Amino acid sequence: MTTEYVVLNEETPDPAVIERAGQIIKNGGLVAFPTETVYGLGGDALNPASSKKIYAAKGRPSDNPLIVHVCRFEDIGPIVREIPPQAVQLAEAFWPGPLTMIFHKNDRVPAETTGGLDTVAIRFPSNTIAQALIKASGGYIAAPSANRSGRPSPTLARYCMEDLDGRVEMVIDGGQVGIGLESTIIDLTEEEPVILRPGFITQKKLAQVLGNVDVDRTIITPDSGIAPKAPGMKYRHYAPKGELVILEGSRGNVVAEINKAAAKDRENGIRSGVICTDETRDMYSADCVKSAGARGDEESIARELFRILREFDDENVGHIYSESFREGDLGQAIMNRLMKAAGHKVIDLSDE
Repeated sequence: MTTEYVVLNEETPDPAVIERAGQIIKNGGLVAFPTETVYGLGGDALNPASSKKIYAAKGRPSDNPLIVHVCRFEDIGPIVREIPPQAVQLAEAFWPGPLTMIFHKNDRVPAETTGGLDTVAIRFPSNTIAQALIKASGGYIAAPSANRSGRPSPTLARYCMEDLDGRVEMVIDGGQVGIGLESTIIDLTEEEPVILRPGFITQKKLAQVLGNVDVDRTIITPDSGIAPKAPGMKYRHYAPKGELVILEGSRGNVVAEINKAAAKDRENGIRSGVICTDETRDMYSADCVKSAGARGDEESIARELFRILREFDDENVGHIYSESFREGDLGQAIMNRLMKAAGHKVIDLSDE
């Protein structure tokens, strides 16, 4: 298969390209496309064969559910059993945007799309290219992140090509995404709403709309053996090729330990990399030192994290050392991705 690569302007996407991409999806093919969070790999959500193709292209376990993307709130009704009042409240506050809601599905949504579950995850993205593509393809696109399973999610189209060239019919380049972390996922099928994946829409923001919102116990801790209700709950995700470890503690302790490890790596002929902030970038002596932004700029850290992990792959970095980013409103979401990428390897350097 030859993958067509096209560049679109998000503000004025070419209707002819959108129509062609929509027809690919209607015909059972796959298209990688930008959203405001990360690039998605889209197929017809109501076609079980398309969902199977998504799993095959990604090398993704078939029990890891896909998110259905819509371009209108009213398109939810035809594919779910009921729309709880909380969904209307959340949609009014956060849609279109980086929030995914889980509903009880009806028979229109095939089990292949939901990983065999009787629930379906639905999102209404704000990216105009994504919205146009969803409309052109029939209204329902199943789209996980457009990368090989387990790899860092793509925030640039070139990483979609790196992972999926020859596996999908088209890649749409809409530029760098704005957020850089996948959507927040909230489960509305239980008595109390539960966050299954943290993201840009934080627990605090959700609670301002719904009141009490719980958080699933596996978000930061190592994954349990329970069946996943949302993408990313069961399997290792976001992993770079190099070995990643997170170091926590005082700035002095973290910098000293990372420089010590980098010196040892150099002796052993291993390229080392560091994920840090503007405030500490000049303190490290590793081969590749990359700042995700200022310590107080959480949105920059979230946006740059996956790009940095991909760049370390490009630069053949064998050992990666990351500062911790637990503080702030987005700390939970950033650390969720970073912990999964590191396989929950953390060194605690806190002073006794």
